[in-house]
Amino acid sequence: MKVVVDQDKCVGSGQCVMLSEAVFDQRDEDGVVVLLQENPTADQHEAVRESARVCPALAIEVEE
Repeated sequence: MKVVVDQDKCVGSGQCVMLSEAVFDQRDEDGVVVLLQENPTADQHEAVRESARVCPALAIEVEE
């Protein structure tokens, strides 16, 4: 799995961080998503998929 984020689309809702804090974080100054792991471990895959599904800005792309 490979994760790609589009920081320009991100609205800073933080849903991704709540679901997968090992893979996503937010910038302090504006709340925009920061990708911590481009290739998450297998045990993180479902949480990452859910993060992409619930992102209101569709700023997370998952490549299987």
